[in-house]
Parts: sequence; C-alpha cells; structure tokens
Amino acid sequence: MNITSFPETKEHNSLVNSLDKYQLVIHTDGEGLITYANQNYLTVSGWTPKRIIGKSIWQMFSERSENQQVANSIWDRLLSGKAWSGKVEKMTRGGEPFFVNLLAVPTLSHDGELQSAFFLELDITEDIHLQEKLGEIAFIDVETGLMSRHKLEQVVNESIELGHHFSFVYLTIDHYFTMKELQSPDSETQLIQEFTNRLKRYFQDNPIARIDTNSFVVLTAFGDWYIQGFYEFLKQQPIYLNHNAQTLSISGGIVRFPEDQKTYIQLYKVAMTAADDVISQGGGRIASLSAESHKILNRRLEIDRKMLIALDRNSLHVAYQPQFDIVSDSINCYEALVRWEDEDLGMISPDELIPIAEENGLIEEIGAYVAEEAMTFATAWHRAGTEMSISINSSIRESLNPQWKDRMITILNDTGCPANKVHLEFTEKFALKAEEEQSVIIQMSELQNLGMQFTLDDFGSGYASLRYLQHLPITSIKIDRIFIDALLINPKTQKLVEGMIQFSKTMNLYTIAEGVSNEQQFQLLKEMGIDAVQGHYIGIPMPADQIDIH
Repeated sequence: MNITSFPETKEHNSLVNSLDKYQLVIHTDGEGLITYANQNYLTVSGWTPKRIIGKSIWQMFSERSENQQVANSIWDRLLSGKAWSGKVEKMTRGGEPFFVNLLAVPTLSHDGELQSAFFLELDITEDIHLQEKLGEIAFIDVETGLMSRHKLEQVVNESIELGHHFSFVYLTIDHYFTMKELQSPDSETQLIQEFTNRLKRYFQDNPIARIDTNSFVVLTAFGDWYIQGFYEFLKQQPIYLNHNAQTLSISGGIVRFPEDQKTYIQLYKVAMTAADDVISQGGGRIASLSAESHKILNRRLEIDRKMLIALDRNSLHVAYQPQFDIVSDSINCYEALVRWEDEDLGMISPDELIPIAEENGLIEEIGAYVAEEAMTFATAWHRAGTEMSISINSSIRESLNPQWKDRMITILNDTGCPANKVHLEFTEKFALKAEEEQSVIIQMSELQNLGMQFTLDDFGSGYASLRYLQHLPITSIKIDRIFIDALLINPKTQKLVEGMIQFSKTMNLYTIAEGVSNEQQFQLLKEMGIDAVQGHYIGIPMPADQIDIH
C-alpha cells in the first residue's frame, strides 16, 4: 500500500502495516474510483480484489437517497481539500448494511486539485446491533419509572391474546414545549415526575407507559366517564414549580378493545388521532371517536395495509379526464388520475390514496408508475400525429427527493415523450414546501428548461396562492372546484371567479376551471373568458384503451 503524500520511512511503513492489520482501508483516485482495498475491507464488504477495483466510492453505499447524500457530502469535503470523519452506513456487495467510523483524507496536487483519497474505517456493526438490542429490551423509562413504548406494545399484545377487554388511553400534556421554555431543566424534570405521580395515583394498578417526552398511554378497564375524570383530578391537584402552582391541561383519546380496534397498531393510531382531534379543537379534553370516525379510520388503515400488495400485483391503473380548450374548441389535454379498485374496499379515489401514500412512503413508487403510464399515453398521441398534452399530479414527498428531476427525465427518455407535452400539477402544500426548499425550485426550473410546464392546482382555496405566482415557474392555474360548485347560486362567487380569470390574464397564465358539471356553468365561464374547462360535463375519467387517439 502506498500513500503518496507520506515519505517512505521505516516509521511510515510500520504505521501503514498497523492500519492494514486493524482497519478497513480504501484508496481512490481523484474521480472517486477505487484503486486499492485491503483484505479487512474485502472480508467485511464481500467484494473481491478483481471486482472492487474501478468501482466508485458511491457504489459502496446503498442507493437510498440519504446514503447517497452522505457519500456526496464526503466527496465534496475532499474536493475542498479537507478531511471528513463520522459514522456512516455502508453496503456489502450482497446489499447488506454495515456500519463504520470513517476518516476520509484527501491528497492534493500542487495547484490544489484532488489527486486521490484515503479512507480509513473501523467496523462498528456489532456495537450498533448491540445498541439496537439494548433499546429493544430497555422496557423502563428511566426518568419516570413507567413502561417504555417497547414494553407497552408487549403488554398490549399479551392482553389481546388473552382476550382482555380494556381501554387504550393516549394522553398528552397541552402546551408542554411552551411551558418548557419558561422552566429550568430541573423544573422540567419535576413537572414530568409530578404528572407521573398523579397518573399513578388516579389510575392505580393500571399499566402506564411514557411513549415520548410529554405523551403517555394508560391501559384500563375503567369506563369513559372515569377516564375523562382525570382532567378534573388534575385541576384539583396543581403542580408546584418554584413555589408557583401550575395547573396542567391535557388532551387525550380513548379507544376500546375489542369493540373499536383489534391490534396494537390500530389502537395506537386511532387513540392518537382522537387526541389530535381534541388538540385541533383547543385541547383540554379526553374523548373517544364517534362510530363514523372509527369507520373512516378503519378504511384508512386497511388502505395503508393493502397498498404495497396492490403495487406488487399491479392492481393500480390510470384513468384520463379530458380538458377542453375554449379557443380551439377541442380537447387538448388529459389529466392522469390514479385508480385502485379493491374487492373489499371498492373504488379508492386519488383523494384517499395519495395522502396515505405520502404517509407510508409509497408515493414515489405510485408517482413514478402514473408518470410512466401517462407519458406512454402522450407518446402514442404524438406518434399518431395528434398534439395532445398530459397532466400529472406531483407530490411534495416526491419532489423533496434529490433524484426527482432525474427520475422524470429518465421516464421521458424511456417513453420517448416530448417534454413540452407534460404538465405537472401541484397543490399549495407543495408550493409552500418548494418555497422553503431551494433544491425543489432548482429541480422545477431544470424541468421547465426542458419544456415541462407547471400548474398550480386548487387555485384560490389557500391563503397564499398569489405569493407562489411570484416565486415558482407556474404557467397555468386551476380554479378550485369549490368556486365552480357555487358559481350559479352565489353572485359574489361569480365576481370572484371572473376576477381570478382577469387577474390570470394579466399574469399571462393559462386558466382552467375544474369541476364543471353542466351547460350553464360552462357557458358562464366561457363568457368570463376562461381558457379551458374540465369536469364531468366535458368527460369522466376513462382508461387509455377507451380513448380514441386518432
């Protein structure tokens, strides 16, 4: 092994031999291609000398975006002439993770260019696994003496197996982090301990767990009336911090087993949702969900559970809703809408599917599937000699991935779809995040430079729609259907919609009205100067094979 920046001395050779004996060692050239790996690295990673030479340092990390970002940051540091050190997750040739403490050192030329890099690594995989195992068996919250979340799950599952009837009660201290700012660290600890004491006194002999800083779960056979009485109990038992009485407000959710939910995950999610509903209404209550709310949540949980299976079995499909252009008096665009029909759940609309997919992390796979289907459809139109565009809905979760732009370009290339035939629609939620994340705006601009266009959906329904027109590369807007629904019955709505249309014209924006359902709406919008309309009056969403492309 030769580190070119060190002189070949006896001390140097001894150091190099020691490193080779006890550490994992890699050399790369100035482009990040591996030129040497010692036996320790080959043993841990599963690579062979013949296979690893010439591979890039990025291939030693998994393809997950967060790991590739780590590799990029290491290399950027080396390019700047500085060393990098830290704990990283790497990947064996077989795709298994291993963990190392890494020191990366650059070797620079006389003019400051990176010539090569030296990676010194200590395998800490066993330590990481030990820490994870200790975390799993650490069933006690040290600060309060209550059960930890791991122990809670175990106790709940045991109770379910034994068929016990109980209520799962999720409790959270209202305004906790505001109070925390006003307290010393000692007072903060005292507050939690005093609250814990009151929980134990009120719910005697019932299992209690602390699941995060200010949230707790009680398992009890007591009825709702008794559980809800804990709020009044707290009022009568103020906590004294620095000689000042502090009355705590709490919010909570109650779920019953087996009447309401059947599994630990379901109990936990529904109880937390019930508490969130209370908080959104001002807090200060402990409530259970209505039967209708349970029905809605059960459907969401079932959609979540079945979604991955639906993707694996290609159960999703894309339907296309036409958009009618007023000037050309013809359909000039189709919006791609994901559809999923399940034998038990029935038809699952995008309004149900997309939010759940954003939560469970499957939105990128679904987005890529819809984009590929839609661009293939647009390509068929293009090759048939008909100039038709396609509109695809974009999720903020997708755009936050640094590879979002590259994925879209890859799909364009694979399908042969012209970029100028693709419109990407996004909501105000997307726009808000794009403003915060400069990387999203950069990716949007690069896609726009290729010819793609962006549409702000649900225009007028949010509080900041106008602001986004200044900062984002928007070429068209869609007036929210809530305005179209009231168009014929509310004179103020008519003036508002007409004002939106005239405003968009001054901004050189193409304006679309969605949700148009009858002739009267269509004619009124046409008189107001709308550019395009979409809705059941124009056409319902249909599969591609039912649409004539000639």
